[in-house]
Parts: sequence; C-alpha cells; structure tokens
Amino acid sequence: MAKKIKIGAVISGGGTNLQAIIDSCRSGEINGEIVFVGTDNPDAKGLQRAEEDRIPTFVTNYSGIIKKYNNDPEIIAAPDDFIYEDILTKQSFSPEGYNPEKIKKFLVTRAVAEDDLLKQMAPYQFDLIVLAGFMRNLTPYFIDRVNTDPLNPRIMNIHPALLPSFPGVDGYGDTFRYGCKTGGCTVHFIDYGEDSGPIIGQKSFQIEPEDTIDTIKKKGLELEWQLYPECVRLFAEGRLKTEKKTFTLDNGKTFERVFVTVV
Repeated sequence: MAKKIKIGAVISGGGTNLQAIIDSCRSGEINGEIVFVGTDNPDAKGLQRAEEDRIPTFVTNYSGIIKKYNNDPEIIAAPDDFIYEDILTKQSFSPEGYNPEKIKKFLVTRAVAEDDLLKQMAPYQFDLIVLAGFMRNLTPYFIDRVNTDPLNPRIMNIHPALLPSFPGVDGYGDTFRYGCKTGGCTVHFIDYGEDSGPIIGQKSFQIEPEDTIDTIKKKGLELEWQLYPECVRLFAEGRLKTEKKTFTLDNGKTFERVFVTVV
C-alpha cells in the first residue's frame, strides 16, 4: 500500500470542510493523515474538531500583528528574507492604482504573519496544505516557501462558487445576487492571485426560483463536503498532473497558465 500523505490544515472558522477531510482520512477514503491544524482565529470552532481527534493545533495572531503595525509601523520588522519589490511584483490581488501605503501595510504584515505560520508548521513534515475556510489571502512570500517546485503545487483551497466566476469572500452571495441559475463550488491550487489558481474539481447545483441565500449556502456546503475530500484523495493517489501552457495574445504578448488534469 502506498505511503500515507501528511496533510496540514489552516482554518478560520467552524471547520466543517476540515471535518470532512478528517472523516475521509479516518475511513480510509483518503490515504493520509492530518498532522496539524493552524488558524488565525483563537476562537475558531474548528480547533475543537482537531483537538477531539488529537491533532496538534496552533494560532498565528494576524490581528495582533496588524494592530501593532497600525500603532507604529517601525516596530514591525519584516522577515530577513522578505524582499518587498519581489513580492509586490508577483502578487496580483491588489488592483492597479491602489494606495501604495495600504499595499505595503498588507504585504509587510502578511509576511510577518506568514513567517510565524511557517515556523509553527516547521516541526511537521507535510505533503499538502489544505485551506479549509481560511479567510486570509496568502502572499508569494508564503507560497514560494511551500511550493518549491512550481509544477508540483502543495496548497489547496475550496471556494464557494464556480470559478473563474465570483472570486472573493462571498461566492454564494455573489452567485445569488447575480441571478445565476446554477451555483457550485471549486477546489483549486493556490497561486499569486485571488482564487485564480489551477482548478482541480467542481460540483454544481441548480438554483430554483424559491431558493434563498441560506438554501443556496446549504446546497453548496453539502457539495463542498463531498468535493474537497475527493480532490485530496486524488492528490494522495498521485493522480493530479500539472502542466504549464503558454498563450500568445493578438498584440504579440505572451502569458503562462498552469492547468491540472486527472490521470
């Protein structure tokens, strides 16, 4: 039998997707084990789920770091290996023309928090990190230190919409307000943008005239609890193949995209 993969999880809230993955590991559906659960929220209910399964947990105090920076930016020192210009060039979730001071605050405080995340993860050997309702954007500082091989991404996320439509924090709400007839969820690997990484899998549901935002969220969550373990299982089985493709625009400029296929 193949060796179990080691999975790290990062959460911010109730951890229902975390529980789905825990259950799938326990049942043998996923040939893996969760080796830690980290969070930015000391009150996250998902921590209790981890503790009940005797999974080590830790907290990285994002809010405290941001508060200190707001009080006095000079007392917040970025990690020694943090190169601001490099991170600024790579990230793509800050819109063009956005306030430079706000961008600097975001990237510096994130790097400080992510450095702490990395240090707290360091004692654990892990093959994959799953973001299970983690409500913080990860910057290139963190991503590059986990994804050391660009064609073997190791950070997976679930999003409450059928990407590339409706990235951001309120996918089900955006789907509902736009008047879509179909909703769904997406599992993807993380890249430098907001919910823009290569898609691994999706599940969809019909939106009926009588549906409300609450019923849409209920339908979506039930699919999330199926989809996320399925995608983690494919990773554990070595069945996710990534491929980089180059495209040329009409103006002659080229860009690269990474795609995932199931083998």
